[in-house]
Amino acid sequence: MGFTLIVESGHYARFECPQGEATFSIHQAEQAATNSGSVIYFEHQDLDSKVCQLQKLGLVFFQEPRDEPWLWREARLHDPSGNTICLYWAGENRKNPPWRVKA
Repeated sequence: MGFTLIVESGHYARFECPQGEATFSIHQAEQAATNSGSVIYFEHQDLDSKVCQLQKLGLVFFQEPRDEPWLWREARLHDPSGNTICLYWAGENRKNPPWRVKA
């Protein structure tokens, strides 16, 4: 389908789509969550302000924005069905992390 592998580890892979700026990731968890186990990711450049705005609207985050070891800043909440929503900012590290797979 034309995807380019850009990150690979034993439990995780990230791909770049052939057109546009989109990427997608697949992560194998050790144990399935009680909900669908899916996590939906939305990137926002001004993550902390967006989280604050959403909290003022009444959304409750179980993880406040924090810097993660994979060089993304993430905040997490649950949707009404219990699925996890991750708001994040990765910037250049989304497509070009230091550990990007060489072409």
